[in-house]
Amino acid sequence: MRYRSMLAALAASTLLFAGSARAVDLEVTHWWTSGGEAAAAKVLAQSYDKLGGDKWVDGAIAGSGTTARPIIVSRILGGNPMGATQLNTGRDAEDLVKAGLMTDLSELAAKEGWADFIRPSKLLDSCKYEGKIYCVPVNIHSWQWMWINPGAFKEAGAPVPTNWSEFVAAAPKLKEKGIIPLATGDAWQVDGIFRVMLATLGGRDLYLKIMDDKDKDAAASPEMKAVWQAFANARDLADPGYVGRQWNEATSLVLTGKAGGQIMGDWAQGEFGVAGKVAGTDYDCLPGLGVHPILDTGGDAFYFPKNANPEVTRAQLKLASMLVSKETQVAFNLAKGSLPIRGDIDMEAANACMQKGIKILADANNVLPSIEQALSSDAQGQLEDLNTEFFANKDMSVDDAQARFVEIISQAK
Repeated sequence: MRYRSMLAALAASTLLFAGSARAVDLEVTHWWTSGGEAAAAKVLAQSYDKLGGDKWVDGAIAGSGTTARPIIVSRILGGNPMGATQLNTGRDAEDLVKAGLMTDLSELAAKEGWADFIRPSKLLDSCKYEGKIYCVPVNIHSWQWMWINPGAFKEAGAPVPTNWSEFVAAAPKLKEKGIIPLATGDAWQVDGIFRVMLATLGGRDLYLKIMDDKDKDAAASPEMKAVWQAFANARDLADPGYVGRQWNEATSLVLTGKAGGQIMGDWAQGEFGVAGKVAGTDYDCLPGLGVHPILDTGGDAFYFPKNANPEVTRAQLKLASMLVSKETQVAFNLAKGSLPIRGDIDMEAANACMQKGIKILADANNVLPSIEQALSSDAQGQLEDLNTEFFANKDMSVDDAQARFVEIISQAK
């Protein structure tokens, strides 16, 4: 009680000395467990520990976000919250925020001027509920990328593709050489292929009509049917062993020349980086599938579950502040392969593919909301189930799949 009384007195006089706070072991949960992801998480942990006093206690959860989210939510609802947790930027924590279980960061955000440097503004908007801020976006991760191994195409005697159509045209020669054309894996990866095709092959206007407006006529349009047909073509390019494959294992197939390409978000760059591969030489990237230079503004954000201990709250705010700092943004995003949420930092050290992404995001017309920002968790789950079933069942027709898609969009929130 004496310590708390002293702390209250110091706070009242606004004279909080560095040594007055009790050090906290802050458990941070996340699903960054691949080689590249773990290296990026280590950057954050070391940066936090270097601040002194409080300590980052790593709570990595093996598997993808699909595996980790239910565990994270269950702990918070069960009264065993972590100190901080990674989730996707968007509506992942919407119900937890509405239930009053997340720490309000509005005062810190206003003090540090987050709205002045976080860009695009939709990132911070995604953290808001009833005007208050409940999360910290730490990067911009975009799904709309294809990663290719030029050496695989050269070995097959095929030209290195510059867009999706050329990739499809080169696929038969890859197969002749025993090279998998399109590396992919479990359900969310297949769902990601569809997301990318909707945004890039369907185009910006169609994407916004469907995702933002929930326009069932757009979902039933001939333009949308063409997207479903492209998705059907993609399932013919995957190998039978894709089921159950982790995303980083699919990336490894591209790295080693066993596969020609992979449609995957830019977090795949972390794997190329750990392997010592050079962008533009050992591997190449096709943002927007080489068709439309469009990227969505999804990514990762950190939320801070409420805690009755004021020292934990203090440590949470300290971490939140560090996550948006210039130094952390540069070091973390270079390691993660993602783009920074700040537009006022020097990213000259970024590789050729990251530079492409930075250039694309500089034009607001190229920026789209992510599906996590546009659809509720329930609607996202329905769409993933449909896409997974369609990809696995070649007897399901494009027309049947599109009809179910229309139904999902017409009921989406």
